[in-house]
Amino acid sequence: MQNSTDVLVVGAGPAGLSAALMLVRARRTVTVVDAGSGRNRFAEHMHGVLGHEGLAPGELRARGRAEVEGYGGRFVDGTVSHLDADDDGVTVTLTDGVTHRARALIVATGLSDELPDIPGLAERWGRTVLHCPYCHGWEVRGETIGVLTTSPLGAHQAQLLTQWSDDVVVFTAGLGELDPGLRHRLLARGVRLVSSPVIEVRGEGDRIDAVRTADGREVAVSAIFTAGRPVPQDGFLDGLGLVRTEGPMGAMIQVDRLGRTSHPRIWAAGNVVDPSANVPLSMGTASFVGAGVNAALVEEDLDRLAAPAVYWEGRYAGGERMWSGRVNHTVADVAASLSPGTALDLGCGEGGDALWLAEQGWKVTGVDISATAIARATAAAASADLGERARFVRAELPDGIPEGSFDLVTASFLHSPVTLDRIDILRAAASRVASGGHLLVVSHASVPPWSHADAQHADFPDLHEELAALALDASAWETVVAETRPRPVTTPDGTASTIDDGVLLLRRLV
Repeated sequence: MQNSTDVLVVGAGPAGLSAALMLVRARRTVTVVDAGSGRNRFAEHMHGVLGHEGLAPGELRARGRAEVEGYGGRFVDGTVSHLDADDDGVTVTLTDGVTHRARALIVATGLSDELPDIPGLAERWGRTVLHCPYCHGWEVRGETIGVLTTSPLGAHQAQLLTQWSDDVVVFTAGLGELDPGLRHRLLARGVRLVSSPVIEVRGEGDRIDAVRTADGREVAVSAIFTAGRPVPQDGFLDGLGLVRTEGPMGAMIQVDRLGRTSHPRIWAAGNVVDPSANVPLSMGTASFVGAGVNAALVEEDLDRLAAPAVYWEGRYAGGERMWSGRVNHTVADVAASLSPGTALDLGCGEGGDALWLAEQGWKVTGVDISATAIARATAAAASADLGERARFVRAELPDGIPEGSFDLVTASFLHSPVTLDRIDILRAAASRVASGGHLLVVSHASVPPWSHADAQHADFPDLHEELAALALDASAWETVVAETRPRPVTTPDGTASTIDDGVLLLRRLV
């Protein structure tokens, strides 16, 4: 079973939830995959998060989840095992085998901290073994603080911590040979330096009493700050070949200022792209990413809706007149049996059908999405002195269909080779038919082009299926004609031939 959504957010920490909140408030359908393994789950409280000072990380996630759900966001518990991405969207498979399809993916899976293999260290992570002076320094201010260096970043950490305590011990083995300038700076501040590697952290429960070094010393400390190796949780992206950026903390997914990766359907936010980002920064940048994803989808939606107009305007404006002055044989044959009244011709093109109807006594409104076609139809009406009986308007369908009731509504645009919202257009067309009036639908081939098994037209498999999908009230309509009819045509080389038109004529009873 595959579930579909606008946006799939993988990760339900502060970053993922912030992005999801922006999207659901933008009326996007959003599914959040929650593995329940947030980076800060080991800590009892968060600090430096305005408005949430001292709040438990789990409480922030619970509040955020409730807020996203309140706007219709959906959550699934699980872990991603596989991901496929193409030009149209992303398909994610979870470890339980369930797949999810989305137009866009936001990776907010964060990272894990790979700590040195020292007994007693990992067990106290997030409580008395800490990583961020700004997050935890206040809680251990004035105490004896140890700094267990694991990389050159440890030097920066060591200097910072002198702001929170005058009793700082730096275990320098992770720095290699200590730079003389750094040594002088630390000693001048009263920092104690221990070069022997740490081999054990000692104390009861979460409490730290001392660390033991390789030379047998025990050095008393009550808290340890260290920087584990950041390991981004993004292995499920490996097969995509996303561009990465090498930095002091390793190779991270490269994103632009809006969080977009090198794949146009995938964005990323939070610690998975920036290991140094704290909770407020992760939330802020991720909300910006959420807004960026929505903006990209809005642009895509507008491009998709504009595509039919662009195509047909190009067809008409890019060449000579295609159908000017020629009525469709099938339309004329069917309409000849009807009493003239008001008519609405949807997809009127250069006005051939509409002008013929006007000549037969109908008062016609022609609608098309091509400005060039409308201009040619209007000029043809004026030239034939039919301006009082035939008017033409350019409009997008279905929103631009003129209001009112008409005795005849015709739709002959179903052969369009670009995707149209055919069901919505035909449903709107049916709503414009007056009681006792007729809806005439003509397909310009017995097998419409969208019945071919290609991706562009896969949503429109068959004319009869499409008309059935209108779900018109059977008690309100009577079928007058439902058949195929041969229509004479002349091929480009001048050969006379015929093709079959699919014809459906319905009469509105009420």
